[in-house]
Amino acid sequence: MFRNLLKFSIPVLVMAAAGSMHAAQLSTDARTAIPREIQQLVVIDYRAMQNSSTAMELRDRVMPPDLKQFDDALRKSGLNENHDVDELAFALFRPKESVDEVATLGIAQGQFPVQDILANFRKNKVKATLVRTNRIYPMGRTGMMLCFVDQSTMIFGSLDAVKAALDSRDGNTPSLLNNNAIMDAMRSIDSASLWSVLDQKGTQTMMKQVLGEAGSVADYDSVRKRLLVSWYGMDFQHGVKFDLTIVTGDNFAAATVSSLLNAGVLYRKMSGSDSEKAALSGIDVSSNSGKLAIHFAASDSQFGDLLKSQLFQSMVKQ
Repeated sequence: MFRNLLKFSIPVLVMAAAGSMHAAQLSTDARTAIPREIQQLVVIDYRAMQNSSTAMELRDRVMPPDLKQFDDALRKSGLNENHDVDELAFALFRPKESVDEVATLGIAQGQFPVQDILANFRKNKVKATLVRTNRIYPMGRTGMMLCFVDQSTMIFGSLDAVKAALDSRDGNTPSLLNNNAIMDAMRSIDSASLWSVLDQKGTQTMMKQVLGEAGSVADYDSVRKRLLVSWYGMDFQHGVKFDLTIVTGDNFAAATVSSLLNAGVLYRKMSGSDSEKAALSGIDVSSNSGKLAIHFAASDSQFGDLLKSQLFQSMVKQ
């Protein structure tokens, strides 16, 4: 049952998961460049990524190819990601012409040598695509594009994703600032060094996958539509800590999902290896006031054993 909770968390968290005392927050300029119809937003303190050997081991084991492409593209753009990038965010949003598909947009914040980078583009005869007054540049041969929306904010992704972001930033389409549910959820978590928010559809999909077979039972189906929004944070400063909150329509929905999750954890504790049992002993699931809370904590050594376990390998296989 824990498989796809990690699959939602890991693919982006591994880019920069680490312990930090600094909050990873998005500037107003960055928020206006994110389209309103967002399914998931992940924001990371990128400078802290190398502070934890556990986080780096997690990154090396599970970073999927598409995020490796993001990582490579940052370097090939002329940025030194370890020195220029302070915060890194990924937004999964639904393009206006699609209800079911999602596009991915990257947002980097930091102190960028913009003029030096642009001079390097000109030197190498890199041609820009002009969208109104915005210049979009290719990031090497990755197929990805970048655009500086100001001196400290860069957006990157496919050409369509960057164009959608610029439409939002320029006021042609609604931005994240117009999404009250996501903005309210962000206020509960954006003081963390690493955090994520999911909308209703993203939350429902996540929990369906987290529950696995348990998600097919009638009890879950009766409360699925009452899962409204969720947020989580992950920290590697002292061991590994993960906290997820899901807002439901009422106490009954939260209690029902809580009982299903607890049953899944109990099954894993009974059937897993010794290292898996030790790691899973750090999971606590509870509900209160219409909210479901999942807390996971493990020492570095426990989490290291979990990374090597068969259970973990099944968690992260696509």
